[in-house]
Amino acid sequence: MAQKELHLKVTLRLYSDDDQRCFGPGIATLLQRVREHHSLRAGAASMEMAYSKAWRIIRTAEAVFGCKLLSSTIGGAHGGGAVLTPEAERLLAAYEAYCADVGAYAQEKFEEAFRFYRELDQAGQ
Repeated sequence: MAQKELHLKVTLRLYSDDDQRCFGPGIATLLQRVREHHSLRAGAASMEMAYSKAWRIIRTAEAVFGCKLLSSTIGGAHGGGAVLTPEAERLLAAYEAYCADVGAYAQEKFEEAFRFYRELDQAGQ
């Protein structure tokens, strides 16, 4: 029987003390897309996420962290838009660095723990 390759996927989510999810891969991607598109609506659309859900995610995180994550402009000659606040940039950078560190550590431990995996098929033959 042929074996499939194994790989590790670690996802990290931050929760408030009342166990409310407030930061994770979804909001991180949303913030990255807002940075890229200069718009919450366009960022959410690029993820196939409803605009109302994007606002809900942003508001939840803002309530937990006690700061604004987006600085928005309304209408005008060039239309509205949004940029990340310095606080959002700092949170996103910290989350990305933490995920990279934890991911590297987890990958190393995964390889140590499942080193025997390829030998399983041969053991039964």
